[in-house]
Amino acid sequence: MSTPDLRPVAEHQRHVAALLATGYGPDRPWPSERVPLEHARGRVLAATVTAPEPLPSFDNSGMDGYAVRAAEIAAATPDSPVRLPVGEDIPAGAPVGELAPGTVRRIMTGAAVPAGADAVVEVEATDGGTEVVEIRAARAAGSFVRRAGSDVAAGAEVLAEGSVLGPAQVGVLAALGVREVVVRRRPRVLVLSTGSELAEDPVPGSGQIRDANGALLAAAVEEAGGVAVRKLWVEDDVATFLTLLDDELAAGEVDLVLTSGGVSAGAYEVVKDGLGPRGVAFVKVALQPGMPQGSGLVGGVPVICLPGNPVSALTSWEVFVRPALRRVVGHPRAERAVHRAALTEPLEPLRGKRQLRRARLDRTTGTVTPWGPPGSGFLGWFAGADALIDLPADGDPLAVGDTVEVWDLTSD
Repeated sequence: MSTPDLRPVAEHQRHVAALLATGYGPDRPWPSERVPLEHARGRVLAATVTAPEPLPSFDNSGMDGYAVRAAEIAAATPDSPVRLPVGEDIPAGAPVGELAPGTVRRIMTGAAVPAGADAVVEVEATDGGTEVVEIRAARAAGSFVRRAGSDVAAGAEVLAEGSVLGPAQVGVLAALGVREVVVRRRPRVLVLSTGSELAEDPVPGSGQIRDANGALLAAAVEEAGGVAVRKLWVEDDVATFLTLLDDELAAGEVDLVLTSGGVSAGAYEVVKDGLGPRGVAFVKVALQPGMPQGSGLVGGVPVICLPGNPVSALTSWEVFVRPALRRVVGHPRAERAVHRAALTEPLEPLRGKRQLRRARLDRTTGTVTPWGPPGSGFLGWFAGADALIDLPADGDPLAVGDTVEVWDLTSD
């Protein structure tokens, strides 16, 4: 359990999820748009797709072999093959006519089965003849014939609303002749870094640092399926910060504002000082790293205020923002996959705070290794991690071999 002055993590997760869903729900889903199929990978379908035609669209051969009438080779055996003349070849993509009675035709995989033929004999069951062929095995009607509609029937539901379009989904739509799809619009996110210590110049001045937050949060937005419409930086000046934010909101081009920095208890907390009077709530959450958080609506647009430390900002994104953003657009996998894995090192949970420890997950052995120190100032270690160990607050010390919950950062 957390200390009384800290908001529980689960409570803040619910709060952020509700904030991002403001104005949306079953009666008003997230906006949709029509996009070309070649630009649809990773998008969430906003409408069910039904098959405009069967797949395959015609009977075709599943093997390289010979198109036959099954009844004419019913007596064929290795010791007593059936010999038949070979008609015109049927390569894939070629027009076909009929199969004359008492003959066979060589046919390639994917080629249309000619009228009159009801089976295909694979080359391996013949002598491979080109004028007369010995067929050494009988084949039942339908053998190695892929019937029209055997994969997808015309009018059948191919993909349901809410499906995510991966390579296989894009492929089946392309095969069916679908060229455009209706998908949920990508959430448009303004990424706004604050701090006079941040340098825009490639070579920082004395006491300055490069802006990592803008880059990592913009990348996180894109990875989650959103679009970082702009990545901006503002110094620690409340008037400048508010003017920049108001100008962006007035343009009406963003669905979410994501700030980093200026939310703690220092003397130059520009985000807190500027947005607190506008109704944005700033709280301390029982999470390490990522305790200071802010959230609210400004001009009707959700604003999520993350800590300034890059590790805290990225952890907060994973815990609070990423799942809420994906959930509001109807993504079926809003959260990272969670595994149970055995520790390779002992760990001791924190008192009063839930902790997310950077780690490396061995999916072969089912073990997990803490990766780097637990503090929030180790971005280099985070870059080498592929998982987060989820340690509940106030738990008992954990020994090598104890199992823990692990968030898989490589999961979709």
